[in-house]
Amino acid sequence: MSRQNKTSPDGLRWWQSIQGGKPNSTYFNKTVDSLFEIFPPVPSMVASSPSRCITCAVVGNSGNLNRSRYGPLIDFHDIVIRINRGRTKGYETDVGTKTTHHVMYPESANKLPNTTYLLFFPFKISDFLWLHKKFNPEKNKATGLDNFANKDLVMILNPAFMRYVHEDWLGRRGYYPSTGFLTVILSLQMCDEVSVFGFGADSDGNWSHYFEKLTDKRLKTGAHPGTDEYNIIMKLHKKKKITFFRGW
Repeated sequence: MSRQNKTSPDGLRWWQSIQGGKPNSTYFNKTVDSLFEIFPPVPSMVASSPSRCITCAVVGNSGNLNRSRYGPLIDFHDIVIRINRGRTKGYETDVGTKTTHHVMYPESANKLPNTTYLLFFPFKISDFLWLHKKFNPEKNKATGLDNFANKDLVMILNPAFMRYVHEDWLGRRGYYPSTGFLTVILSLQMCDEVSVFGFGADSDGNWSHYFEKLTDKRLKTGAHPGTDEYNIIMKLHKKKKITFFRGW
C-alpha cells in the first residue's frame, strides 16, 4: 500500500463492511495520507533475478511446531515471516532464530528489532490511527510507545488485497481471512519458493499455539474459515506451488 495506491472503491467498501461501518473514502484517504508522511513510499527489498531465487518461510504459530526441530530449516530461507505473537526465544530448535518480516495488527503487536520489516495488516480504521500514534514522536514521549519498529521498514497491506483473498481464494467463506492465510498468499507475490510451517491443528486436533499452554481444547478459529484455509494450503502443496511442513 502507498500514498498513490491506497485501495479501490470496492476494496474500501468490503473492508469497511467487516467493521460494520459505512464507507467514508474522504476520512480514509486523509488518514492514510497522514501515515505516508511518516513512512517511505516503498521500503527496499531483496529482488529475485535470473541468477537469484528468493526463498521464503512463512511461520505460523500452531502447536504442531513443538518438537518439530524445524529451526535450522526455517533459518535457511532468505525471508522468514513470523505472524502476530510468534516468538523465537526459548523455541529456537523448533522455530529458528531468524525474522526478516513480522506480520502484526494492534492487538497482536510487540516490539521488533531494528532490522525487521513490519508488515502491518489493518482490519479497521482505528488500526491506522493506532499506527500513526505509535510513530508520532510527540505522543510517544507521553505514552512510552517509542522504538516499536523501524519506520523505514514499515509495509502496510492494502485492504483491497484482503478482499481479493476473501473473494478469489476463499470464495467469501468466513467473515474475513486470517492473518496467517493472508500471509501465505502474500508470500506467493514476494518469493520464488515458499515454505509454510506451523499451520493447522496440532496432533491432537487442537488449534493451539506452540508458545502457550493449551487450556481450552474447544478453541476454534473464530471468524476465520480455518478448515477452508488449511485445505487450500494443502492443495497448493499438492500442486507444488508451496512446500508445506505439517509439524508434529
